[in-house]
Amino acid sequence: MDASRRWFRGRRGRSIEAWGIWLLTGPRVHARRRPSGQVGKVGRVFAGIDTHKDTLAVAVVDHGGRQVAAGQLPNTEPGFLELVELLEAHGVSRVGIEGSGNFGRAIAVHLAIDWTPEWDVSIVEVPTLMTSRERRAQVGRGKTDPVDALAIARIAAREPGLPPVRLTVGPAADLRALLDYRDDLIAERTALVNRVHAELSGLHPGYQKQIRSLATRGRVRQALALLDGEVSIRADLCRRRLERVLDIDEEAAAVKRQIATLVTESGTSLTQMHGVGPLVAARFMAEVVDVTRYPNRDTFASANGSAPIPASSGRTVRHRFNPGGNRQLNRALYTIALSQIREQTEGRAYYDRKRAQGKTKREAMRCLKRRLSDLVYQAMRHDARARVESAATDAVANEAVAVGAASANEARLTALRQPA
Repeated sequence: MDASRRWFRGRRGRSIEAWGIWLLTGPRVHARRRPSGQVGKVGRVFAGIDTHKDTLAVAVVDHGGRQVAAGQLPNTEPGFLELVELLEAHGVSRVGIEGSGNFGRAIAVHLAIDWTPEWDVSIVEVPTLMTSRERRAQVGRGKTDPVDALAIARIAAREPGLPPVRLTVGPAADLRALLDYRDDLIAERTALVNRVHAELSGLHPGYQKQIRSLATRGRVRQALALLDGEVSIRADLCRRRLERVLDIDEEAAAVKRQIATLVTESGTSLTQMHGVGPLVAARFMAEVVDVTRYPNRDTFASANGSAPIPASSGRTVRHRFNPGGNRQLNRALYTIALSQIREQTEGRAYYDRKRAQGKTKREAMRCLKRRLSDLVYQAMRHDARARVESAATDAVANEAVAVGAASANEARLTALRQPA
């Protein structure tokens, strides 16, 4: 027998091939015969993928959660092709991926866009918290990549409400990259400013009476003027840091203008809400990507962490703070809420009503964030419907133009055929 072909023992001891997949670099995928004895037929079979920078741990289970295949593949294009062969060999109908927005982004895009099986397959996102809880239920198995993949597969088989994977491609991917880059710039600026404050307190004690902060370019220039004539090493390093702060301010402003341009070109209606500027709107667009992933406003609120968690017992009915969800979206909602309660807006009136009902400031703020989550969801759903209708209108117009051109060409040919 060819040494490159790996064989496994079935339940009755007969050698069976690992579902037609040749493993040239060792037994990375282990499979056993299905109870039905059929291979390649579509059924209630589910897969789980635990993603890492270098590898993808894969597990395939049947409808009862019993493992029928497991393995580890490279997180590369050739590895994606091997994974697709495994999924097609077992007729997997649902694939759960943990970390589809990070190390699993490439495989999520490959399965959701490039893979075109002959049957319906759903690619869903499995939260890490659910994986952790499922893994802890497997007593004595510890934590390994295969164990995590098996837990993900069982969650995909058991939980019908998992959202589709977030495909960060196109404008959403551009916005997310720009936002992350700007966040890095702001973090670097904060670190530099903190260091400058520490240096200035030693070089010029009492400087804070003249320069209270370094939040603006004007204040940074005042600090540079304060160091004029200083020839010490510490003063020179402080000047360099301040000059770098000015460069970061210019670059951050340029990135913000680029983000604002992309948001304007998208035609989103989010910016019509009070407190939603280009940066906040871009954050929603970059993190949500496709709002149709959330079937209703409640699932969206749960995803962004604005939905409170029930904490009732006996006659006591209460809710507590939700520390989960996408904290970037939650921060964006908090920014909108702060902007609205500072002025006479509907958000401020809603906040005052909650305070009058006896809620604390934090509780009233959480209620307002939950309400704003519904408004953001409605706006994004409206934008999604508008894009679909616009695409349909453009398709009809293009078809009409094509038909008109064909009719005109036919009329011209008919006229040429007629004798003079």
